[in-house]
Amino acid sequence: MKVLVPVKRVIDYNVKVRVKADGSGVDLANVKMSMNPFDEIAVEEAIRLKEAGKASEVIVVSIGVKQAQETLRTGLAMGADRAILVTAAEDVHEDIEPLAVAKILAAIVKEEEPGLVICGKQAIDNDLGATGQMLAALTGLAQATNANTLEVADDSATVAREVDGGLQTIKVSLPAIVTTDLRLNEPRYASLPNIMKAKKKPLDEKTPADYGVDVSPRLEVVKTAEPAARAAGIMVGSVDELVAKLKDAGAI
Repeated sequence: MKVLVPVKRVIDYNVKVRVKADGSGVDLANVKMSMNPFDEIAVEEAIRLKEAGKASEVIVVSIGVKQAQETLRTGLAMGADRAILVTAAEDVHEDIEPLAVAKILAAIVKEEEPGLVICGKQAIDNDLGATGQMLAALTGLAQATNANTLEVADDSATVAREVDGGLQTIKVSLPAIVTTDLRLNEPRYASLPNIMKAKKKPLDEKTPADYGVDVSPRLEVVKTAEPAARAAGIMVGSVDELVAKLKDAGAI
């Protein structure tokens, strides 16, 4: 069984994001980029399935700028077998919208025929969290979102997911699409030997035109702004004063 894992190049989660002075977007000059953390969890889960003998091949896919090669090489160094890069933008500030990404992934799914697609539940740059669900709709495959645990049998996958008040366990028929939550696993670090080996693993380069997909944006970003500064706290002298202030604020 093949496992397909889409990955996205995003600003590293340790970096403080800076907004451009004109509010037109985020400043990416000299900013460290890395694999989206949820996608990293998806790659790790796919590799674990291969190590357990439940998957024969792990393919990582990225749709975006040329520089996403680095992100794919990270996935290959973790243990993926091959990679596909769909160069859909020249400008690093251009973000390919979820529907266009899902259409390209649907074409790749049709071509590769994976038994399982594992996606991160969302990207930390735009937090849209829509690609996995759109891909399921376009392909007609079963889907299980926000996976907390994943168990794969011969023709089905069992997923536990967090819901309000507890856990929900669902079973889907393969092929299927699963999106990952943070608690699914802890991704491994790529060792130096594996980083060197990753340079020799196959990486195919494609364009959206190869899949007949138009990636022209349908959304327009009107403005990007920093979140409002948090107001300073107030020191109170007693419990009674605290309760009085909470009452005045309507909190009690």
